[in-house]
Amino acid sequence: MISVVVIGSGGQLGTDVVKALESAAGYRVFPLSHKQVDCKDQRSVANTLGELRPQVVVNCAAFVRVEECEDDPEEAVRVNGLGALYVARTCAAIGALCGYISTDYVFDGGKGEPYTERDEPRPINIYGTSKLVGEQFVHQACPEWFIVRMAGVFGKAGAQAKRGNFVEAILSKARTDGIARVVDDVRMSPTYTHDAAQVLERLIRERATGLFHVTNHGGCTWFEFAQTAIDIVGLRCKVEPISSSVYPTKAQRPKDSRLASVRLDPTQRELLRPWQEALRAYLEEKGYLSS
Repeated sequence: MISVVVIGSGGQLGTDVVKALESAAGYRVFPLSHKQVDCKDQRSVANTLGELRPQVVVNCAAFVRVEECEDDPEEAVRVNGLGALYVARTCAAIGALCGYISTDYVFDGGKGEPYTERDEPRPINIYGTSKLVGEQFVHQACPEWFIVRMAGVFGKAGAQAKRGNFVEAILSKARTDGIARVVDDVRMSPTYTHDAAQVLERLIRERATGLFHVTNHGGCTWFEFAQTAIDIVGLRCKVEPISSSVYPTKAQRPKDSRLASVRLDPTQRELLRPWQEALRAYLEEKGYLSS
């Protein structure tokens, strides 16, 4: 049996990681919420993981509210940076494989094509910077680690911090307003947490180490993503493409943060469907489509 702790188990990704591990044979899973372990508290991390002594720890905990990170960079670094360090140090002490979930926002978006694991990070906002700090702490503090970068995450549990996800927000607006205005000049790679969790299970089972980009195949603008969701559900709603300059934000966003992997093997890549298929599967899972 492989014993695995999932930190942030109640979040959008953590929920599906727990499900994927519990559905597979050969795991003993310990889901930990924020109430059970506080990543910002080194003693809490050391005591909790030291007592459980898992073979693998997957750290899904994060401060993901991008605008709030700009307002409170210290908290962003405490959660995304120091929290990752405390987990990594404890993993090193107990001999556990340390898994850390990161983001496409470690890139500046200026490459003009999908970023691979070989590209140099260059974040342009506090959130991306804090996650990059977390990455650096993980591979500095723990001899055995894997880092998984994702983008445009959506899953059945929804993001607790954001009270849902982009798909839910768009469908809600489509129903209430009959029109949705969505930026069409920012590109990313959607990630269905169900599919990502299957890849994570494979990485854990194989005790893989290193850096991996895990997203569904293909990329799109947020406008294309929204239009596809509305079309699949069959809502009568006008989706209007707009420039991101219409809604200026405190945090800069990378204009094109699509991700691609040169490190996943073919069997792992097979678990990541084209984003359109993954989106349809998500909408079926949520009950938007009749069987």
